[in-house]
Amino acid sequence: MADQQLSPAPAVAAVAAHDKARLQAIGRAATVALYDELALYPKPGLVSFIDTGSHADMDAGTFLRSLFALRHYFVRIAEAGAQHAPFATLERLGLAAEARMLHATGGVNTHRGAIFSLGLLCAAAGRLHAEGTTPTPARLRAALRDGWGEALRSRCGHTGASNGQRVAQRFGLRSAGEEAARGLPVLFEVAVPALQAARAAGLSPREARLQTFFHTVATLDDTNLAHRGGLTGLRDAQRLARDYLADGGVRQPDAVARAEAIHRHFVARRLSPGGSADVLAAALWVLRISPLAVMPANAGTHASA
Repeated sequence: MADQQLSPAPAVAAVAAHDKARLQAIGRAATVALYDELALYPKPGLVSFIDTGSHADMDAGTFLRSLFALRHYFVRIAEAGAQHAPFATLERLGLAAEARMLHATGGVNTHRGAIFSLGLLCAAAGRLHAEGTTPTPARLRAALRDGWGEALRSRCGHTGASNGQRVAQRFGLRSAGEEAARGLPVLFEVAVPALQAARAAGLSPREARLQTFFHTVATLDDTNLAHRGGLTGLRDAQRLARDYLADGGVRQPDAVARAEAIHRHFVARRLSPGGSADVLAAALWVLRISPLAVMPANAGTHASA
């Protein structure tokens, strides 16, 4: 979860057999959500099965190798959350997962943001499961803040800053750590409601994901965008996303063609909204495990991404 490596994370205590299946389902849902995010196209600036977006050092295969390396991590951190583990334990699990990711990808950072944010969410879901509580979006957010909010707030001022933290400090943005310390407001106040509304309106899975993605880009202080394009690049990307939504979003007649045009614009400027991709995956995960998910009759999993 930080830009450093530690020795392998200690094993968490054994989990009761009757709980293990549910915690495994929580972790597997994270891997599926990341796959569904990868499969979405057009997704301006980002890697998909169609092209590599603004990236020359990675492709869809790189992401698949990363997902394979991370598949057990999300289960383990859900188990840790079920045991009300302290943040230091979650952090060690995250650092060990980063090391596995980098080994699988040859040193390419594909999922560091997801290791952090989705890892915390899986821990929150595990905590709720241990308490016998249904993982609604509101309860997940409360579990995150109640369980590890104080530790996250203290980490925001940590001197060993990541690239994202340095960019956030430079431009006065909210870093991923600060976003988590606040209970992931863009996820729970923007992305999840947008995805719920899109599904309730009967949009296809691909349309719902694309609509949610543009809502997220329009709102998030995406330090990946600022890292590559400066504050001007971030604000330009946010403006394009807002304009896309204002003109009808995925319901406009040329929605896909216009999204592809924005994709080409991002690629030309080497803009990559990786933070927004992480939020989209997290929203997909929240609704996959939440009883409040709204799924149209034609909703699929991977093939419709």
